[in-house]
This record gives sequence, structure tokens and C-alpha cells, in this order.
Amino acid sequence: MKPGSALMKHYLQFKDFRAEEYAYLFERTREIKKRFKNYEKYQPLVDRTLAMIFEKASTRTRVSFEAGMYQMGGSVVHLTTGDSQLGRAEPVADSARVISRMVDIVMIRTFEQSMIEDFAANSRVPVINGLTNDYHPCQILADIFTFIEQRGAIQGKTVAWVGDGNNMANTWLQAAEVLGFKVHVSTPSGYEVNPTVAGISSSDCYRVFKDPLEACRGAHLVTTDVWTSMGYEAENAARVKAFANWCVDERLMAVARSDAMFMHCLPAHRGEEVAASVIDGPQSVVWDEAENRMHAQKALMEYLLLGRIG
Repeated sequence: MKPGSALMKHYLQFKDFRAEEYAYLFERTREIKKRFKNYEKYQPLVDRTLAMIFEKASTRTRVSFEAGMYQMGGSVVHLTTGDSQLGRAEPVADSARVISRMVDIVMIRTFEQSMIEDFAANSRVPVINGLTNDYHPCQILADIFTFIEQRGAIQGKTVAWVGDGNNMANTWLQAAEVLGFKVHVSTPSGYEVNPTVAGISSSDCYRVFKDPLEACRGAHLVTTDVWTSMGYEAENAARVKAFANWCVDERLMAVARSDAMFMHCLPAHRGEEVAASVIDGPQSVVWDEAENRMHAQKALMEYLLLGRIG
């Protein structure tokens, strides 16, 4: 796609794409992963450059995007607010206008959703949300591909979310609305999902449970995240106390379906949001989930830059 064209897409939250686009992306992810596993060279993004901008620290996001872009034949520019004008009060719009004239695609991992929306509004190239306080669409893209890869279609299934009503929870709700599954949400009082922030049009895609055990009952997938996300460290002591009963342990997994999977976006704190026996147990797919970030993002970058293949 030509930079700045009417066909250019951004990926700022999960609902930016339709169900049919996700069906295509999941199939492309499957094919791209298959080629990777078979050591088949596949480089459709030769001479394309990805700029990665980090205001939040990262392990999986950086490695998965950087390795993925190199594997697709492209190159990567890595920027942080500490080594660029973004950290010196240059307007986001100005940075977007400059950076997007020099690269082909941009991934941003930041705090405020408004920052990435401002950048995208002034960019001549596609912008990808690598994580904000409100959404984490690339992670849920990989999570749902992992479910499909191992269990088949997610439509009509039940996902249990146990823990904080954070960016991951928001994005699960958007995904449920787009793809036609249900999320059982259980959070401590005061940490609920805000449907307005989640950006969903109705409450049909989720159900709230006070008891995390009941949220997990009959679930096809149980998933969680750390109790204290980046940017909320000052609340850690209060959160540890509030979330004490929201640990995904063997008791919660036992009431889910016998073939239920456990997911976690990582990093994980064993003994807090998840028991070691669960994350390291046979129902856990966290390592496949982490690897699939790279494959799903390769498919995403291919789609944003080249459109549909074939």
C-alpha cells in the first residue's frame, strides 16, 4: 500500500479490523509460522523499514517485532523517548510527520492511547499499537491464534478473565464482540472493566462474576495478567491486598473444562496472579503464546504493508 493512501490502515485497537480480516490474518499467521518451522526463507518485506518507538520497557514486544521484521527481509530502527526528540517535548504530530517520511511502518509501545492516536493521525505510514494503558491488540491477536491453532474456532467459546480490568481485559472484550465469543470477567471491587474505555457497543460479549471460581466454571480458556501493570507501581501494596483471592490456581482450573488452556501475556509472578503449578503445568500454553506474538505480528505487518497476498 502506498504511504498516506486511502487504503492505508492502522492497528490501534482490536476492533480496527473486521472478523473476515482476522480470518485472513490467522490463516496467514499459520502459513508464515509453517514456513519458519520448515526453515523456508520468506522475505516479502525486503527494503521495508520498521520504526519501533518505546516509552514503556519491553522484552517480548521488542524481540518479536525486531526478529519478525528481519525474518521478513526488512530492517528495524529502535527508538526510545530517552534517545529521541519524543522525550524532549517535541509535539507527537511533528515526530510523526518526520519519522513516517523515513520508514514504512511504525510500532509504538506507550502509556496513553491518545499519544498513539495522535501519531497515527499525522503519519504517512501504518501505525501499530504495541501496547498502551488501554489496549494490547497484538497480544490478543497472538492469543486467539494460539487458541485456534490448538483447539479450533473460538467463536461460541468462553474465555475466563481473572484479575485486573486492564488493557488486556479491554482487548479481550473487543475481540469477543468482533469474533463472537464470550468473556467471563472477575475482578476485585474497584478494578472492574470500564465498558466505555474498553470500547464495546454492548454487554452481550461478557458477563461479570464476583467469584473468580464461578467465572472459570466451564471455560475453554482461563487467562490473567500481573496484578500491577507498568505505570501503576505506586499502587502495588494496595493491589496485592485487593487481589489476594484472584490467583489462578489448580482450584480454578479444575472447574474449567477438562481441556481448558491457561494463558498469560508474561512476565508472570508465580504465587501472585498464577500458581506455579498452573503456569508450568500441562494446561499452560504460555510459551507457544509468546512465540506466536512474532508470527502473528509478521502476518500483521505483511497485511498492513502489502494488503492481501494471493
